Amino acid sequence: MTTPYTFAHLTALPIKEKCAELSRNGKVFHVIFAEQFDRDTLELLCSVATRLRKIAKSREGMDFLRGLLSHKSAMLYFTQPSTRTFLSFVRACQYLGMDYGEVRDPRISSAYKGESDIDGVRTFSNYFDIIIMRHPEAGFAERTAYTMNTTGMAIPVISAGAGPDEHPTQALLDAYTLKRSFENRKNGLAGLHVAFMGDVARGRTVRSLAKLLTLYPDVRMTFVAPEELRVRKDLGEWLDRKGVRWSETDDVKSVIADIDAIYVTRVQDEYDAGKSSKDIDYTPFHMTLELLSRMKPEAVVMHPLPRRAELDPAIDFDPRARYWDQERNGMWIRAALVAYVFNVESRILDFYAQHYSY
Repeated sequence: MTTPYTFAHLTALPIKEKCAELSRNGKVFHVIFAEQFDRDTLELLCSVATRLRKIAKSREGMDFLRGLLSHKSAMLYFTQPSTRTFLSFVRACQYLGMDYGEVRDPRISSAYKGESDIDGVRTFSNYFDIIIMRHPEAGFAERTAYTMNTTGMAIPVISAGAGPDEHPTQALLDAYTLKRSFENRKNGLAGLHVAFMGDVARGRTVRSLAKLLTLYPDVRMTFVAPEELRVRKDLGEWLDRKGVRWSETDDVKSVIADIDAIYVTRVQDEYDAGKSSKDIDYTPFHMTLELLSRMKPEAVVMHPLPRRAELDPAIDFDPRARYWDQERNGMWIRAALVAYVFNVESRILDFYAQHYSY
């Protein structure tokens, strides 16, 4: 008996089977989970991103890039607030010559008339070649991908943040930032000690980056958070299954001198339910100049932005601050990802080899 193709069935599948549903011809097609990327694919995307940024510095290079996907168009469906992710995808599309449309306020779409969100995204598939989406509902991007698989106009879906669950493209740019920060380190990212500080329970960027980091051997992770915002059980169990050395603490000073990178996050109070996050004393989890002075000279400070009081702006002037690099890197890795999904990444690598490999 054939198993029905239903949301309930698909969302209950093990991640390995989900990855198969989200792939085409052995490659990632829909981008929903950080776990879809193996190390070879991550390394490829980082390589393409680095070459893209150099190619784009010349008029000849830009003319080449803008011809790659000039026959494609993107729908940017962002019904949850976004600045960096939205604009970086806009620029990624522009670098690759893609036209794009956007829906950012559902009040000016047919959702105002009562149309379901899933019917809305089916409509987009009739007009565009890819849907890049941020949605506040957990699991909605995944369901959208499965819906696209059933249509005659099956187009790729890229999650640009899915409720409190995952943010796979942020994980890509975070990993890319770490790779660039430690490119002269003998073992690269292998053996790094990374601390995640703040709201590690609801921080989707934390979840996604932690999963990508497990692709590198001997990486250690320390989660620094108040009792109420500690690692969710499912992530902890996942790290255990992967054999990762990880720990929790509420005292950042106990680890600050040993870590290679600290990933600072704000309180995700948009997901408050019941007791308000405002009742939690968050000041022990603020990154300060005093803490920075205790870090290794080669260590780095990261933040997915936007920031509030948890990251002192005075740190911006220290070379270990890498969060503005993260922002720039996001544009390039997302352009590389879109190129990869549309199978033109090899053309970028070939162009670079012909014009810049000397």
